[in-house]
Amino acid sequence: MTHLAEHRVTSGDDAGALDTWQPVLDGGTSCTEEPQMSQARALLPLLRADRTDEARSHHLTGYRPVRGNTGMQDEVGLHLEFCALSRNEGRGLEILAENRPLFEATGAPLAHLGFLTGAEVLLARLAEDGHTDTAVAGPPGRNWTVGGLLAHVRTEADALTTAFDARNAGTAVGDARRKRLAQRPLLAEPLPLGLRTSLTRPSAATAVPASTATSTSTGTDIPRDFVALVREARRLGLAGHPGENRLWTRIEERLADGSATYDDELGPEELLQAELAEQRAFRLAKEDCDAESTAELKRAAGLYEGLGMPWHALSARARSLVWLSASDDADHESIRTGLDAVLAEAELLKAEAPLTSSAQEAELEYLTVLYAATFAAYQEAARTLPEPAGPATERFEQHAGTLRAEAERLSVPHQVANALQFAADLAARSGDPERAEEGLRAALAAVDASDRPWRGSRPRALLAQLMLGKGEPAEAAELLHRALADTARYDDTDFAVAPTYALLGHAASHLDDVNGAVRHLSEAAARFDQDGAHDGATDARLQLADVLAGAGRQADAVAVLESVLAGETEASGDERALAQARLTLARGLRELGEYLPAAQEFLRLADAVATWEDDDRQVLTLVAAEAAGALAMADRWEEAATAYDRALAAHAEAPNPPLIIRMLCEFARLTLQARGPEGLDTALDHLTLADALLAAVPQDTDDFAVWYERGNVHYRRARVLAEAERFEQALAEAEAAIVAHEEGGEQGEVPRAEAVRIAALIEGNGLARFKEAVARLTTAAARCRAADLPEAAHILDALREDYTKR
Repeated sequence: MTHLAEHRVTSGDDAGALDTWQPVLDGGTSCTEEPQMSQARALLPLLRADRTDEARSHHLTGYRPVRGNTGMQDEVGLHLEFCALSRNEGRGLEILAENRPLFEATGAPLAHLGFLTGAEVLLARLAEDGHTDTAVAGPPGRNWTVGGLLAHVRTEADALTTAFDARNAGTAVGDARRKRLAQRPLLAEPLPLGLRTSLTRPSAATAVPASTATSTSTGTDIPRDFVALVREARRLGLAGHPGENRLWTRIEERLADGSATYDDELGPEELLQAELAEQRAFRLAKEDCDAESTAELKRAAGLYEGLGMPWHALSARARSLVWLSASDDADHESIRTGLDAVLAEAELLKAEAPLTSSAQEAELEYLTVLYAATFAAYQEAARTLPEPAGPATERFEQHAGTLRAEAERLSVPHQVANALQFAADLAARSGDPERAEEGLRAALAAVDASDRPWRGSRPRALLAQLMLGKGEPAEAAELLHRALADTARYDDTDFAVAPTYALLGHAASHLDDVNGAVRHLSEAAARFDQDGAHDGATDARLQLADVLAGAGRQADAVAVLESVLAGETEASGDERALAQARLTLARGLRELGEYLPAAQEFLRLADAVATWEDDDRQVLTLVAAEAAGALAMADRWEEAATAYDRALAAHAEAPNPPLIIRMLCEFARLTLQARGPEGLDTALDHLTLADALLAAVPQDTDDFAVWYERGNVHYRRARVLAEAERFEQALAEAEAAIVAHEEGGEQGEVPRAEAVRIAALIEGNGLARFKEAVARLTTAAARCRAADLPEAAHILDALREDYTKR
């Protein structure tokens, strides 16, 4: 199958190759080398077929089994190649670091050549992108850079290729290698994998070198002529278009590097200095450099005053005050006083020179002054929440009302939208989602009435949050898609893209769109990484892992969680969120049959939670119990006994009866499985202890179904005894389990049906009482149908029919 599929890939028939591999990729066929061998070979055909969701999943799940495996060097090389051609070079470097011993694993020369060629594809991509001096993991014994390792790998691979072709009297091996090395990236942007990497991909804002760009990937033209460049920046600035940011940045770069000088055609040089000071202030504010930002705005205000542009000066002064108000440590009283003075000057200036439609810039600057006062009042009101309305709220309502009224009078709808959006946000924070929704829909209507459609992204994202809270994920997803589309269309580099993708992933998960949720949460994590928001990236990856685990894709979830818990990310994250991540990882490893790694994760978690406060002590009981079970599954019985005792001790301090009883029942099963009949007494001792713990639980314990736990202990004892061929005792225990589950009423019907099945098996297979077993099964199946449990009835009927034929 593999050879046929590879032949089809070589012939250019990716679709045929994928059809050949599909039974393996779907999990229908497996062995010691599959599916990971086929997964590695299918990665690039999947990318070329635009089946990126499948490519991502097969990389996540297929790489773990080949990691560090000297017998699968070729497959490791294919994963390296995939990382290079999907623009995930940082992930590729981590794979190199995890596979350093493979550089010296020369026992299988052709497979070793496959590994070296994959490494060369990756290293060549990194060198081409200017990372020649980046440190990289190579053969043990010395430090390597990308350039140095590339030369080393190329020399060794060339020698192997030459030897193979000489031996074979042909060029087949060399041709295949050259074909791989000639490949170019298959995607325009990196494929989000959902994994943390040490080398973060560049953001869209910096992906194109400024020195050579004449346009951006999102469509903002960057004129080469300096006069045209400044004029275009001013035009976009007057329109409030977010694309102006790139142009102002380019203007500043060209003045700094000497590739442009000021031209008198642009008017007074002080005007450009003031405009650039405002841009620097904006960038500094985003970096939380409030003092420096304020200084730049004050400089701009002084320049505008000197140019006889009072409205621009007032606007700059107002913003210098309001940007300071975001800090809790700011002198808010002084800021209010300063803003009141600016507002008073604005009223005087308006009286001296009434605003008219012919003075568009003056109108906009005047409304910016009102906007600044409203924004400061909004921040002050937000700080008082959730306190009831008071002076801060009244001040906000006054300023928001003035901004809205003046914007309506001057026909500037986008400022009407701003006033409505502030009010809606405060309503949402105050617990009034209906008023918030009404305000945001009104704000979007105002945006639609303006000539600034890019202003709709933020209110759409806020409205989407409300729709998610309201249980309307479909509308939320539609709003978020539109917000992201407009952000890209209008080159809005200031919009919070990463949280928006995270929200979109959340919406997709509520729509049962698992692939969509995985795609969006992976993109959110990558965007948070670009922004240096490590906690946000970690949170997105934890959500991603939950989605994957919930969809039964444990191998994918495990790969993501291993990434989250690796290195310094763990130290910087939320303690409890990371503990939950480790718990999910351990359970995922256990479900994959990787019992010892699962136990190790449980033990790490147990050590971490051992110091938690009293209210969280039950967590230690849970983790210690699960660690004990995993160690037993891994056949590490001495360590399992230690974890077992630790769980019982934790239970004595912080009781968790259902969990400990489940552990005891599991130990009974595993003990008999491992030791056979010799382990019967020990297995029964575990169940006797379960009986004692059950009897000690107070009758009024919340969230504890005594009937269920008692029925489970009887059920497990029945199975243990049956495996030891003590059938009469086993049947009595099975019947006791049936009686216990009957106490649960409707909730007990499913476990009761299972207890009946075991009783019938003991009667039939163990005691050869087929007539009694058939009667029992007939009655139980009818009961299941009456309880609307058709699947349980079908199982019982099938066993009854089997016994009827005997």
